[in-house]
Amino acid sequence: MILNAISTKDWSGEAAVDVSIVNWIKDPSESPALVVLDGEEVEGISAALRSTGIDVSSAKPLAQNRGRSFQGPIPAGEGFVLSSEEAEELLTRSEADYSEVVRPYLVGDDIANDPGQRPTRWIIDFALKPLEEAQTWPAALRIVEKRVKPVRAQNRRPLYREKWWIFAEPRPGMRAAVAALSRFISGIAQGKRIQFCWSEPAWCPSNLTNVFALSDDYSMGVLLSTVHHEWARAQSSTLEDRFRYTPTSAFESFPWPPSPTEEQGEAVARVAQKILERRQQICAEREIGLTRLYNEVEDGAYADLRKLHVQLDRAVAAAYGWPAKVGEDTTETNRRLLELNGQILRSEMPYSPFAQPVASP
Repeated sequence: MILNAISTKDWSGEAAVDVSIVNWIKDPSESPALVVLDGEEVEGISAALRSTGIDVSSAKPLAQNRGRSFQGPIPAGEGFVLSSEEAEELLTRSEADYSEVVRPYLVGDDIANDPGQRPTRWIIDFALKPLEEAQTWPAALRIVEKRVKPVRAQNRRPLYREKWWIFAEPRPGMRAAVAALSRFISGIAQGKRIQFCWSEPAWCPSNLTNVFALSDDYSMGVLLSTVHHEWARAQSSTLEDRFRYTPTSAFESFPWPPSPTEEQGEAVARVAQKILERRQQICAEREIGLTRLYNEVEDGAYADLRKLHVQLDRAVAAAYGWPAKVGEDTTETNRRLLELNGQILRSEMPYSPFAQPVASP
């Protein structure tokens, strides 16, 4: 049993690494009077060094959740990225429709700090096109050949060298999953809070974002809820006060409400819409991003937005069939989710969380 721990701190030596410090006792005869994590008394400390009474690390991925969440593509070559001027020049050329391969490039910083959660840069993305098809956009291909090909020629992986015009990890599964959607959800891959936003089909997400092949407001509401956020935090690795949202552990293991009624689903969707509308209004008026906005919310600002988040947590709790107040109790929601994860794995209940999305655009 862990009695005292520092979850992360800078190493005192020359190496640029963080370390954890843990004190524990094996099979104590009685519960300790005091358990301390990062200098604060807590109920208990999990194996992941988090202050939770429930260790959710035993949860397993759910087959029904697969194929919906992805890490964004990895270009492996800064030469793919364009300045706004370069993108504009390509997009105005007449020999081809360059908008097919010159795409707005969404990174985690855009979601966190751009007032509209929109891409602020551009990238050349030939997707999975063979070289002969990529030659249809000669000006874009010349840029990649000049900037990326020499770097890729030094790479140890034959595929990276030979397919130099294609991203190193182009994520074909992600592309197929979102291809037919009118919009999809993107989320910050690492941060104090994992924020989500709607993304347009023309955008290219980066590897600093996660992509969710979901287009309905109900799904957005569940992802925005404290129920999901705290499950994801408990399932993710941490760096200082940030946590890394990993789709395989944070999303695939997360048991969605198994059988919400249409009324319950619509209630979640309505509040989610209101949250996105209100936060967008504030960000646009103040010209700030979500990080600053929610720092101010934590300090007590925007009571109406905080109230909407409470309403969302209660609506999500209701979708699970839980009492409303349960949605605000992290330990209890994680306990119930862990139990639900096991029930689904044992096929003790029907579970088709994405069969009937609610309130799609």
